Amino acid sequence: MQRYMLFFFVLLILFPGYVTAQQRIAKTVSPTTPILRFEKAEWDITLHTPFRNPYDQKELQLDMVLTAPSGKPWVLPCYFDQGDTATSQWKARFAARETGTYHYYFRLTTAGRSEETTPQTFTAQPGKKPGFLHTNDHWTFRFDNGELFRGIGENVGWESRNFENDKWTYDYLLPTLSKNGANYFRTWMCPWNLPLETQKVNSTKRYVNSTEYFHPGGIQRMEQLLHLIDSLGLYMMLTLDMNSGNWNNSSYNQANGGPVKTYTEFFSQPAAMEKYKNKLRYVVARWGYSTHIGAWEFFNEIDNGVFTRSDSILIPHVYVTHWHREMSRYLKDIDPYQHLVTTSISHRDIDGLNSIPYIDFNQKHIYKHTGKIPAIYPAYIETYGKPYVVGEFGFRWEDQDPKYAREANYDYKRGLWFGLFSATPILPMSWWWELFDDQKMTPYFRGVRAISDKMLQAGKGRFEQLPISAEVLHVQAVQCGNTAFAYLLNESDGVATTAVKFPLTAKSYTVQSYDPNTLQYKTLTGGKLANGQFTSPTITLPAKQELLLLVTVQ
Repeated sequence: MQRYMLFFFVLLILFPGYVTAQQRIAKTVSPTTPILRFEKAEWDITLHTPFRNPYDQKELQLDMVLTAPSGKPWVLPCYFDQGDTATSQWKARFAARETGTYHYYFRLTTAGRSEETTPQTFTAQPGKKPGFLHTNDHWTFRFDNGELFRGIGENVGWESRNFENDKWTYDYLLPTLSKNGANYFRTWMCPWNLPLETQKVNSTKRYVNSTEYFHPGGIQRMEQLLHLIDSLGLYMMLTLDMNSGNWNNSSYNQANGGPVKTYTEFFSQPAAMEKYKNKLRYVVARWGYSTHIGAWEFFNEIDNGVFTRSDSILIPHVYVTHWHREMSRYLKDIDPYQHLVTTSISHRDIDGLNSIPYIDFNQKHIYKHTGKIPAIYPAYIETYGKPYVVGEFGFRWEDQDPKYAREANYDYKRGLWFGLFSATPILPMSWWWELFDDQKMTPYFRGVRAISDKMLQAGKGRFEQLPISAEVLHVQAVQCGNTAFAYLLNESDGVATTAVKFPLTAKSYTVQSYDPNTLQYKTLTGGKLANGQFTSPTITLPAKQELLLLVTVQ
């Protein structure tokens, strides 16, 4: 076998025309079931061509080249599935964004040579899915079909590690989120969860070490995860990398056979960047078809790799910003579905990172300062002109010690409402999902989702923040169509009694209160409207309790 392959390589190098296009792309198999808009359709391709590394696009690149019914050109990366340098199996996974007839062919590029198959056609029929998520405005995302979306959910950073309760798996946590009204979550690829690039896993019984270029266990679990969230109607922010905390175990580290010696070189050396582009190409080729991938996130808290704990700079900001600019532009170039792209910081901004045009929304994480969340959005939006998201928040970042459960539960609730009444397309997402599952907090999403749906329905995507006042309460208000929504929170440790006031123009109106804990509406009387200002009836709230008011004008 080795002699045969050596002979094959020599022929290819000395006589590049020896292997014909027909021999190199030996066979293509089209889907046998109807192709539906926004649903996965899969082609199998057999290649007869030698390679050293089928994941290195500079060595070998297989693309599906399409022309959509509208005439728009598409280039879809294909991925290596299995086989050897004599016969290898590849796949193309495609989700049509238009209905009608597509024209396509496959193109194989090796050593600067390209060969193409005979053009073929297929027809995409209407499906039931709304499509892929895209930016819309500072309050909402939109699907391809125009339907608007606000993300409501939490972090499910990983499945249970080997020292945690085995029940905390995607199969348990995600259905629990879905049935309680959540529609969004965030999760990591890392050495103990979906370990795509990790050969030496840690803190897990779910995966074993592997010598493969991409971890087969991580690939398999990712396949299962996408099938699960598709069935549940959940959308996912997929975090592709941690930060420097994984460097000693990184496949980019020269100590592990990678191309560079230091984490700084990871961001600055072409060899590392080319390796990362190979990863992005594989991720898009294999999983980009999924409409339920709500965003690609490059890094979790990249500032924690750039700074020391004392805020000294370890890596020049220009390297990190250039890396994100290069990778986000590349990802946009190869992703025919144009998934949303983001990255995240903990709390320290990196020069230039928020201004990269190919990053669709900026993101930071807030701990121990949940009360400051409403003030975060306006400054970033005004400065950078793009949506802003609080991807993690919580009472503590250190641990999930249940002795802080009461304070954590209070933070969990108010953080969601602070986001719902602020200009953000994804509500703040809590950390420590295990604690909140133990505290049976997941049903709280039902009330938040109910009000969010009413806002979207009433305003058809239009939100106007209203100036609102109350003597002893935290208050926020937005106008959506003919309904004004007000959030009232008693942040004190005692009972609070007051009325709220905000501008309102109407001939007549009705007032309802909504208790997000009981999910009960009540009709209220006793308010007044004078000189364009609404004054609510007197409201009494116990310590740390909240209430919603819905004022609908006639």
